[in-house]
Amino acid sequence: MPTFEWKGKGKNGQDTSGQLVADNKDAAIAALRRQQIVVTAVKEKGKELALPKWGGNVPQQAVAIFTRQFSVMIDAGLPLVQCLEILGSQQEIKAFQRALLTIRQEVESGSTLADAMRKHPKVFNDLYTNMVAAGEAGGILDTILQRLAMYIEKAVKLNAQVKSAMIYPVAVISIAVIVIIVILWKVIPVFAALFEGLGAELPGPTVFVMKLSYFINDFWWLIGGVMVAGWIAIKRYHATYKGKRVLDGLMLKAPILGLLLRKIAVARFCRTLATLTSSGVPILEGLEITARTAGNSVIEDALMATRKSVEEGKTISEPLADTEVFPSMVVQMIAVGEQTGALDAMLAKIADFYEDEVDTAVAGLMKLLEPLLIAFLGVAIGGIVIAMYMPMFALIGQVG
Repeated sequence: MPTFEWKGKGKNGQDTSGQLVADNKDAAIAALRRQQIVVTAVKEKGKELALPKWGGNVPQQAVAIFTRQFSVMIDAGLPLVQCLEILGSQQEIKAFQRALLTIRQEVESGSTLADAMRKHPKVFNDLYTNMVAAGEAGGILDTILQRLAMYIEKAVKLNAQVKSAMIYPVAVISIAVIVIIVILWKVIPVFAALFEGLGAELPGPTVFVMKLSYFINDFWWLIGGVMVAGWIAIKRYHATYKGKRVLDGLMLKAPILGLLLRKIAVARFCRTLATLTSSGVPILEGLEITARTAGNSVIEDALMATRKSVEEGKTISEPLADTEVFPSMVVQMIAVGEQTGALDAMLAKIADFYEDEVDTAVAGLMKLLEPLLIAFLGVAIGGIVIAMYMPMFALIGQVG
């Protein structure tokens, strides 16, 4: 039997690794999961095997559309194999088409739909396949697919909101920095040569801008090198266990943006766990999947700690309150959901509330950023222009 090298996270959430002898990749992952290890990578004789993640070459939106169409066909009474044949043939994304037609062949050969989908982790992640398995076992596959389609559509919307909140200020600031660099690099030296020819005494702001221009022209390679080195250093630090938690923690504590990211994390957690529990996925497995899809290592650690406490017999709300990551209102509502036996419904209501909160927060952030960015551009570029025209005003005054 082949030997597999693996990496993952143990019960305490820390990185761990080792070797394991198993028949195949699936058997190795199953054995590690029985040891309560969350596997992040498996390697056999130099061949990297990717673990379940959304996307790859297939966008989430395409998966959502497929799932919605699949649920309608199943509800209409079409055979499973025929549904996969029709949907696979009409797919424009080649990677998705190959995956669906392969799944059709495996289902036709006697495999369950969930097991066939598990062999394509770049398209269908753990959350998807576990819910499909629950739907097959309960005879409610069409209902489960509808829930999955709704979940993916909401996840796509949430991700789009995050991008809109991040891309706009980054794009504006980046353009402003480029414009300032071009002015200092190409325009200011022309003014500097003019002022030196006149031999006039220059004001302090003008001297500062000229020295900054000289520095950029003489040491542009140093500035570029420092920026690249800084970016690489941050990336490498974020790749470490401690660094990832430090940087993710700073993001959650950042002014304005941190509150938005916390709301997004709560909405994603509640929506994912509600979808899983309402579909019959066991709570421990649901918490593990939710932790892996959290998108922030601090949130992931909190959820894994919660899972461990639930495994020891505690309720979900108790360890969630101890983590101090989730708002007290969320913890209290989850506690009410557990007491009334309607946890999935309560989680769905919390998710709806926080998704609306994210909408409001993103709109408010855009309104707040617009005047701040305009002020930044005015001060930066306007300051340079004024500094270079000050000597001219002084010369005009002397001539007058």
